[in-house]
Amino acid sequence: MRLSQALVLVAFAPFAFSYPKFTVPAAAAVKSAGTAFTVTWADNGDAPSVADIATYSLDVCAGSTSGADLEVVVAVSAGTALTSLTTTVTVPATKGGSVTNAYFMRMIATATAGGTVTVYSNRFSISGMTGTFATTYTITGTAGPATVNTVADTAAVSSSAASSGDGIYAIPYQSQTGLTKYAPMGVMPGTTITATDTAPQYPTSSVPLATAYLSSATIDTTLTQAQTASFASHANTGAPASMPTDDMAKFLARWKD
Repeated sequence: MRLSQALVLVAFAPFAFSYPKFTVPAAAAVKSAGTAFTVTWADNGDAPSVADIATYSLDVCAGSTSGADLEVVVAVSAGTALTSLTTTVTVPATKGGSVTNAYFMRMIATATAGGTVTVYSNRFSISGMTGTFATTYTITGTAGPATVNTVADTAAVSSSAASSGDGIYAIPYQSQTGLTKYAPMGVMPGTTITATDTAPQYPTSSVPLATAYLSSATIDTTLTQAQTASFASHANTGAPASMPTDDMAKFLARWKD
């Protein structure tokens, strides 16, 4: 779909605006099936700069609040240069169901240095829809799924990964692409226990349960960095404990053949 022309006046040329944030449609807005509506985005204020984004794709999506069952309703554009801040979208009536706040926009922007940033709009409704969705969605609130910015992760570890010699194993798991992923070396335990805080080392993660057939796996295997720690073993020189003489001895005697 052709992007509409937009005139962008920049008051301070040295400052580039950062990755996009959707401003239209508004949260809980109601659009009409088969009728073009405007989608607009603006400066988010966080890296990466739009000047560092090579291309982007734009989709009309639907799904539950968790985002685990996201469904692309209409693919608006793909591989498009980010030269405009607005476009128009038309959703045919047969493309989905008439469910309140089921719809939201998704933009996947690809950075020239590698990595992507995926942003979502607030949720909105489309009246007059006559189709159905692949599954039943559970929707609470009007916020879309959370932003996923792997560009920031890639930039943060690029220098440390090179200096540490860990190479691809030092790249955050969520920033890697391809069927094979790489995990860092396992952490070895210390020789003494000094910690008093028993909180988990990593935060818990949600586990959405599938209610329909899922798409093909995007990860084939994970390779873990080889362990470099050395180990030594020795015989146990401690004296063995004496055999029990109380009720336990009687219990053990029952099992003698």
